[in-house]
This record gives sequence, structure tokens and C-alpha cells, in this order.
Amino acid sequence: MNPGVQPVEIVRVGAGPDVPGRDVAAAEEPLEIRLGGTPFVVIMRTPGADQELAAGFLLSEQILRSRADLASARHCTDEDGRDAPNVLNVWLAGEAVERAAAALAGRRHVTASSACGVCGRRSIDDLMEGVRRVDSTLALPRSVVVTLPSRLRAAQKTFDETGGLHAAGLFDDTGSLVAVDEDVGRHNAVDKVIGREWLAGRAGLSDRVLFVSGRTSFEIVQKAVVAGIPIVASVSAPSSLAIELARDAGVTLLGFVRDGTFNIYAGAARLTR
Repeated sequence: MNPGVQPVEIVRVGAGPDVPGRDVAAAEEPLEIRLGGTPFVVIMRTPGADQELAAGFLLSEQILRSRADLASARHCTDEDGRDAPNVLNVWLAGEAVERAAAALAGRRHVTASSACGVCGRRSIDDLMEGVRRVDSTLALPRSVVVTLPSRLRAAQKTFDETGGLHAAGLFDDTGSLVAVDEDVGRHNAVDKVIGREWLAGRAGLSDRVLFVSGRTSFEIVQKAVVAGIPIVASVSAPSSLAIELARDAGVTLLGFVRDGTFNIYAGAARLTR
């Protein structure tokens, strides 16, 4: 069965008598990420693609900076040898070990809800320390932008079952979908899709467009900046801080991409007619 869904008992209410039945709901479970055995953060997420989620999350936290920084990542095992699917132990290498130690010393152990991606940080400045402006020659036709919502929606297989998941997709300049992931949290879906490409050896994503279902918050733009993604778009609105960051970091930010129209909040020069 799809790990992203769980069966639930329901009562259907309509014009006639109430009818007991069964349905499926989007799964939400905690994932504890440990760094070298030490608890780092608990993320509420949809099960599946946990290694990709952890890689994307640690990349945005700037603990991972190159593929050599990640020694291994695997689910922990119980004392009886069974897998513990909600605990992922990440082993680091090189200078990433020191960065992790500093991060552990500078944050409290928290639960990051599926609606919050910047929990447990001392300040937003921490997230942006050492981050460069996005430098990319990517140009995207406006005619391609308006096709992105339907192309992402067509790839949301678990949403088709539950109606309750966000999605993030990476597209090329022709509008072809390169990678997609779903999760109860928008920022988790972004971490998964970026982490998937990073684990596959694509450390630079300067030729990709990130499209998300729902609004665009600061942390989504921040994750795009760290990954070097030059264009971020969504079907809903960006926050004021997301707009400010996009302008400061050289990211093209598009919102309300729906029904053949969209708004440009930053970086209009990357869009062609």
C-alpha cells in the first residue's frame, strides 16, 4: 500500500441517511533526524523519501554542502533488529561534522510541524549566513509558466487518493517535469525534491524551475537559494519576506500561477515572451 496514505473509517453525510464507509487520508508521522546518533530535529512529514527529505533539509540548513559531506543515512533499528521507520540516523564526514556540532549547540531540540520549516532556529540570519546570490542564465518563456500548474497536478498521484497533500516539482525551461515529491508540508515536499536531485549527484540546480502547490513562504525561497534554483513559482501568494528574500538573492518569484495568468514579484528579466 502507498505509505503516503492511511485507511480511515468515516460516515458519509448526504440528503439521505448517514452511511458508514471507508476512505483514505494523507499520512502524517514524525521523523526524528539524528546526526551521528544525536537527536537533531523531529519533522512531521508524509512517510516515504526520508533520505531525500533529510538531505534536502540538511542542505538548506547548510550542514551539507557537498556530496562528500554525507557518509550515510539509514533508518535506525530496534534492539530486536527491526527497522525503526520514523528515526533516521545521518552520518557526516569532513567539515560537516564540525558544522553539525555547532548547529546542535546553537539550537534546541524541536518538533517542526508540517506547516513550519524554520522551527528551532536562533534567527533568520542563521539560515542565510554565507549564502550567495543565485547566478543563472536560465530564461523561461511566459507560455511555459502557465502550463506548470496542470503539469504538476497531473503528477500528484497520492493527492488523487487523498486530496490532502502538497507537491513540489522541478521543471526545465521547456516545462518538462524533471522531479516531483508530495508531502503534508510544502517545505517537506521541497526538501524531498531538492534532496532527491542532490543525492543523484546534481548539486547545482541553476537550470531548474521550482513550482509548488500552495503559497510561497520565506523558507521555500531560502531552500531554493541554497540549492541555486533561479525561478520559484506557485499557484498561490508569496509572503512579504519571501518577496524580499527573492529580490535580495536574485531569484525570479512568481505567484498566483493559475488560469493562464500570474504575478511577477521579483526577477522579471528571466521571463521571455
